[in-house]
Amino acid sequence: MDNNDIISRYLNMNATQTKIESDAGEKAGWLEIVRRQVGSLRYGVVQIVVHDSQVTQIEKTERVRLDKSRTQTI
Repeated sequence: MDNNDIISRYLNMNATQTKIESDAGEKAGWLEIVRRQVGSLRYGVVQIVVHDSQVTQIEKTERVRLDKSRTQTI
């Protein structure tokens, strides 16, 4: 199962998803943005902000992990 399947299954479990799914064009727009954001992450978080059952904002926080064997101690 890839990230897109996981995202789709999770979002479909949400009760408020019914209203969003009624407009396929709108859903396809924000869902594609989420897929691209998740696909571009190595480590991090993608958050979906919802107001009145509508997706209004998508936030991405990316983390950079440092390999302990490669970092120098000061």
